Amino acid sequence: MKKGLFTFTLLILSVVAFSQNRISGKITDEQNLPLEGASVYINNTTNGVSTKTDGGFELILNEGIHELIVSYIGYQTVRFRVNTNNYTQPLLFKLKVEENMLNEIVLRKTIYDTDWKYNLQQFKNNFLGRTNLSKQCEIINPKVLHFEFDKITNVLSAEASEPLIMKHKGLGYLITFDLVHFSLGKQKVDYLGYTKFENLKGGNRKQKRWKKNRLKAYNGSRIHFVRSIIKGTTKAEGFNINKFRRETNPNRPTEEQIEKARQIIKLAGVTSLKLPKKTGKPSSIVDSSIEVLQKVSLPKHIDYLYKQDLNSLELIQKKGSKNFLSFKNYISIIYTKEKEENNYVMGMFGQKRKPLNVQTSSMVMLTSTATLENTGEINNPLDVFYEGYWAYEQFADTLPLNYQLPKD
Repeated sequence: MKKGLFTFTLLILSVVAFSQNRISGKITDEQNLPLEGASVYINNTTNGVSTKTDGGFELILNEGIHELIVSYIGYQTVRFRVNTNNYTQPLLFKLKVEENMLNEIVLRKTIYDTDWKYNLQQFKNNFLGRTNLSKQCEIINPKVLHFEFDKITNVLSAEASEPLIMKHKGLGYLITFDLVHFSLGKQKVDYLGYTKFENLKGGNRKQKRWKKNRLKAYNGSRIHFVRSIIKGTTKAEGFNINKFRRETNPNRPTEEQIEKARQIIKLAGVTSLKLPKKTGKPSSIVDSSIEVLQKVSLPKHIDYLYKQDLNSLELIQKKGSKNFLSFKNYISIIYTKEKEENNYVMGMFGQKRKPLNVQTSSMVMLTSTATLENTGEINNPLDVFYEGYWAYEQFADTLPLNYQLPKD
């Protein structure tokens, strides 16, 4: 299902005096009929409402720029940036029907077979993650998901006919996620969407547990890191930052050499990759191919550390009130106040070592700069790529952007 991310109609109905941080408006279809029950929320926060019978809504916002999302099943999702210091209200959004939805459902009916179940598990592992918190996050409506696997590129993609609904018993949220994009390759997962958080109800015991888990999810997270570099407090908050460059391992064969060696071994009918004990160079092309394949397990790249203990000013550029992330090569971020989880150490193939007392992640820029929001968000998540612990922590460890540290 394709999303009309930027398609909306905004009409200025009148100029009305409201509180600076109060916004209101109305949601209708293209025939001006009000849409009751449409979701209107600030992306990635707990700040949201449903429209009334007349399609009306009202939100109270903190001062600044906010990403307003309007969502209604069967209609294109609207994304609109609201500046509380400079806009005229009320707002009117005319939603357009999602034209491709019915055609796609008819032409490509989802079959809930063993392949779908396998793909669903892959989706959960890489979208929700494999952390301790991910086990407490349940997708309530998984059957809205449709998967496609490209055998040529080995990429799994996912679409959703409706927003995903998740109940997070570990953090105390009911989460609505409007999936825009999901792709899973051999070494990379990308996903984008719009998120609405709602606080679950619970007694004092549950509230205390949620408060504790939320703080644990925040500490050492990407949001925590971004907030700390904006404030210039990375070291004090437990982050050690180093810079390294990455080069191709000269001792490992190229992908072309590996593929050629595999073809030769297959044609020769060789079943063992052990060379006979002898001295000197390989005596045949088969021996040479075996030597190539014996080196496949070597790392593709070698990392060279060349600068330690970076400060915030070496990572961000300030232009007026805006902050931009910008650096060359790679940075490693070591969070010193929490140890690794066992699941991270085990990976997919079993535990190889004891968990370390620190969590190490790495980051590389995919663009020259990335805009940082004071909330701790990178404006376009695809501007950067994460490895290490932050790649292990996925959606189930995510907090709303309006999360604030407890005062006590």
